[in-house]
Amino acid sequence: MEPFASRPHDKMKDVLMNPAAAGPAIHYYMIRGGTDKRNTTVWETGTVGGEYIKTYGHYHIIDFKENYKIAEGEGILLLQIRKKDAEGNWIDDEIDTFSAIRVKTGDEIPIPSFAGHALVNIGNTWLITTDDSPVNLTRDSSSMPEHADYKVIEKMRGMAYYVVEKDGVPTLVRNSTYKSVPEATIS
Repeated sequence: MEPFASRPHDKMKDVLMNPAAAGPAIHYYMIRGGTDKRNTTVWETGTVGGEYIKTYGHYHIIDFKENYKIAEGEGILLLQIRKKDAEGNWIDDEIDTFSAIRVKTGDEIPIPSFAGHALVNIGNTWLITTDDSPVNLTRDSSSMPEHADYKVIEKMRGMAYYVVEKDGVPTLVRNSTYKSVPEATIS
C-alpha cells in the first residue's frame, strides 16, 4: 500500500459548514509512517465559505493516546468527548466535553483515548504536524485507517463546532446537527 494520501475538496463536503462553497482542490495531504516512522500531515491555507481548512475529524475506536507535534504553522485543535447512555454506549449527537485549543510550532498535544478530534489551519502558511497514530500499511487505508471512526463525524456533518473567520479572527460556530453541546471558547 502507498503511504501517501490526500483529502480532496469533494471528500470534505460532508463535514463542511457550507458544503456548496468552493474550496481548494486538496484540503490536506497525509504521509503514513506505518510502524517505523511518525505520520505527517500538511494542510492548505485559507477558508471554504469562511470556514478554515481542517481535517475531516474522527474518533479512535481503540483505547490509545495519540500525540500530535506541531512542526510548522498555527491552528486550533478541536477535541470532543461524547456522552454515554445508561448501558455505556456512546451518544453521537450529545457532547459531554468540548475544547478548542490554539496550537503553534513546537507544541505537543496529547489526544485522549476515544476523543473525537480535528485540526484546523488558521495561519497564512502550511500547517504541518507529525503524530504517532498506529497505521498498519499492510491493511489500513492511508486516507482512513481502521483504528479511526470517520462515519460518526460524517453523520453529524463535522465536529460540534466549526471554526470560521470573523473580522479576521477565528470564531467558533455551533454545529446545529448536535442535540447537546457545551458552551465553548478558543483557549
